[in-house]
Amino acid sequence: MCGGRNRQLRLLVIGAHPDDCDLLAGGTAVKFRNKGHVVKFVSATNGNAGHFRLGGGELARVRAEEARQAGLVAGVEYEVMDSDDGRLDTDIATREKLIAIIRGFNPDIIFTHRPHDYHPDHRRTGILVQDSSYLVMVPNICPHVPAMRRQPVIMYLYDGFRDPVEFRPDIVINIDDVLDVKTKMASCHKSQFFEWLPWVAGELDTVPGGDEERFCWLRKKLEARGAKVADKYRDLLISRYGAEKGSGIRSAEAFQLCEYGAQISREELNEIFKID
Repeated sequence: MCGGRNRQLRLLVIGAHPDDCDLLAGGTAVKFRNKGHVVKFVSATNGNAGHFRLGGGELARVRAEEARQAGLVAGVEYEVMDSDDGRLDTDIATREKLIAIIRGFNPDIIFTHRPHDYHPDHRRTGILVQDSSYLVMVPNICPHVPAMRRQPVIMYLYDGFRDPVEFRPDIVINIDDVLDVKTKMASCHKSQFFEWLPWVAGELDTVPGGDEERFCWLRKKLEARGAKVADKYRDLLISRYGAEKGSGIRSAEAFQLCEYGAQISREELNEIFKID
């Protein structure tokens, strides 16, 4: 479906909030970019609720600029949609906005949330992508944007939820060699990783003040997050990278094929992800 190994691919990562794409697929996105592929990040909401001090239009502007800066670090376009944080809906108007974005970028692969998650915006982002998966090819839907001639592959971003169905990875990627870049991307989202998320976790007082200290602090957190994925799916890492390398990988990202997009073989999937 995606052609030969040397073809330039187009990858679209659709998260619910500015920083979701970076957190769940940032390392893999950088690896694809390093191989010459085109990557775009989309946030389905403007993130205007995720803070303890800022909010509304002011926070939306802050988060849009943070996303832009993160995109510059990764070499990806970062688009932020205008739905309010915490209020994302799966209505037809929002769906058609997303269809237009998907068609405009014309991706080979879409990465997004599963519709099983703690956050309603995450769940609804996944549903919006599912609901768009066939309609992107229907010319009479959103006729102002030319319809795609084939479905993209859709892949779910990792989550740890088990009810009603546990995440089942089809591919697990070593990100040890790009963890510094992923950390730089995440560091651009200052309002989130150094303010909002530590405040939610009750550890705001542990955030260092200096830039270098903050980078090291955040890198440890991202490495620990990636280590949970690597340890959980160690058998798949060993199968992909061999026993010696696979056993030593410390941080990873994982993805699952979705039944709603184009269906590809295991061989095609492995060929697409030859990015190491």
